[in-house]
Amino acid sequence: MTPLASTGSLDPDIRLADLDEEGRARRFHRLQDRMESVWQSMKLDFDDESVVVVPSVALNSSVTGSGSMTQAFEERLLFLLLLLRQPRLRMIYVTSMPIDPRIVEYYLALLPGVIPSHALARLSTLSVGDSSPRPLSEKLLERPRLLAKIAALIPNRARSHLIPYSTTERERDIALTLGIPMYGADPRLAVLGSKSGCRRLFGEVGVRYPLGAEDLYSLEDVVDAIGTLLTMRPALSQVIVKLNEGVSGAGNAVVDLDGLGGLPESDRRSAIGQRVRKMTLESPDVPFEVYVARLESAGGIVEERIIGEELLSPSVQLRTLPDGRVELLSTHDQLLGGVSGQSYLGCAFPADPAYSRLISEPAMAIGEGLAAAGVLGRFAVDFVVVRDTEGDWSAYAIEINLRKGGTTHPFLTLQFLTDGRYDGRSGRFLTPEGTEKHLVATDHLEAAELRGLSIGDLFDVVARHGLHFDPSRQAGIVFHMISCITEHGRVGMTAVGDTPEQAMELYERARRVLFDEARLGGRESTLPE
Repeated sequence: MTPLASTGSLDPDIRLADLDEEGRARRFHRLQDRMESVWQSMKLDFDDESVVVVPSVALNSSVTGSGSMTQAFEERLLFLLLLLRQPRLRMIYVTSMPIDPRIVEYYLALLPGVIPSHALARLSTLSVGDSSPRPLSEKLLERPRLLAKIAALIPNRARSHLIPYSTTERERDIALTLGIPMYGADPRLAVLGSKSGCRRLFGEVGVRYPLGAEDLYSLEDVVDAIGTLLTMRPALSQVIVKLNEGVSGAGNAVVDLDGLGGLPESDRRSAIGQRVRKMTLESPDVPFEVYVARLESAGGIVEERIIGEELLSPSVQLRTLPDGRVELLSTHDQLLGGVSGQSYLGCAFPADPAYSRLISEPAMAIGEGLAAAGVLGRFAVDFVVVRDTEGDWSAYAIEINLRKGGTTHPFLTLQFLTDGRYDGRSGRFLTPEGTEKHLVATDHLEAAELRGLSIGDLFDVVARHGLHFDPSRQAGIVFHMISCITEHGRVGMTAVGDTPEQAMELYERARRVLFDEARLGGRESTLPE
C-alpha cells in the first residue's frame, strides 16, 4: 500500500464546477498538504485560528424517520463546542436547521474555567433552513451563497480546517470550496472502510479475522461462498451476510446453517439457497428485495458468526496524524441490541482490561496499515472477543469505521471535560490528578412517553434532580441529541463516574428519572369546574 501522491500548489481562479472528479481529487491532495502546518499551529493561541464543523450524516430513511432525527445526529457533535475553552479559537458550526439557543447554552455552561458569553462571541452557528433528511453536505453544495458566507467567517485559511462527521466526496468538495484542509480520510480511500476492504486489510497486516469471503455482488455469490465455507468447516452453524456500506449493524443478516454441513454436495447448494432467502435481516423495516438490490449495487461479504462461552463486541479508537503517526486513543465495550444483537446502542469505556490489550495491539497494526495507505484522522476498529471454557480470550477484527462514530462523542466529551488520557498499557483513563474515570453512553434512550417532554422540560428535570455534570467532582451526566426528544421520544446521554459501577449507577438513575418524569407529565390534569 502506498499513499496517494500529492504535489504542486493550488491553481487560482478555478471553480468547483470546472473540475472533473480526477481534477478535484488532485486539488484536494494538494490542499491536504496544508494540514500538517495547521495541526502544528493548533493550541498556540493564535488569534486567527478557527475550525469549521460540518456534521453531515447519511442515514437510511427508515432510521431517520424525518429531518428532525437528521438534525439530532448533526447536533451530536456539539461536544466540540468544548474546544472553545481555547480563549482565541473561533468555531463555525453548520446544521440543517437552527439549533435551539438553550442547547448551545447547555454545552457552553460545561466549559471549565471559561466565561460562556466569551465563548459564545467566538461561535458562529449557521443553518441551511432545509429540514429534509438528506445529508447536510449535499444541502450545502446546492447553496454556493451560504458556502461563501461560511468562507467569509474564516479569519485565516492557513490556520483553519474542516471537521466533518464522515468523509465522502461531498465533504471533500466543501473543503475545496472553502479552501481549507479536512481532518479526515480521503474519500478515495473509503474502500478500506468497506466490509470487503476491511477483510483484505486484515489479511495484509496479519491480524485474526473471521473465516469468510468478500466482494460478493449477488445472492448466487453468497450461496457459493457459504458452500465453500461449509466445505472448509462442516460444523458451521451460522454465518452473517454484511453489506459493504452497512452502518451500526443495519446492513447485516444472519443465515442459519444448522444441519447443512452433513448434506451431500448434490443437495447442499439448493438447501443453502433456501436458507439464504430466509435469512434474518437486522433491520426488519428493510424489505428483502431492497436488501438484495443493495448487495448487487455495493457488494458485501459473508463471514462465520463467532460463538463461544462468552461473546463481547469491543472497539478501539485511533487516529492518524498529519505527520503519519498513529495514536491509540481508547477502547470501548459496545452495547448492542436489535433483532440478532448486532445493532449499536451505546458503549462503556474503557473496555475490560481482561482483553483491552488483546484488541489494542492488532488495532495498532491495522492503524499502521491505514496510515501507510494515506488515511488521516479518527477511525475505529471493531472486534469480537470470545472466552473459551478455559477462561482464555480470543479476538477477531471485524470492521473498520473510517469516520467518527457512536463512541467518538462520549470519549471526547470526557476528555475535554477532564483533560484526561487513556493509558493503553493499563487499559485505564486517568485525569491529570491521577483519578480514574469511566463512562456509559447511549444514543438510544427512547420511549414513547419521552415525547411528552420539551427541551425546556428536559433541562428542568436536569436542574431539579441534579442530572448534570459536576466539574468539581468530574462526574455526572451530559446529554446529547436533545432536539429530537419531543418528536421521537429519544435522547442521548453520557454518564461519567470514578468506577464502572458508579458510571452505570448514574446512567440508570438518569434513565429512571427521565422515564418517571415523562410518565408524570403525561397524566391528564383534572378538568376545570
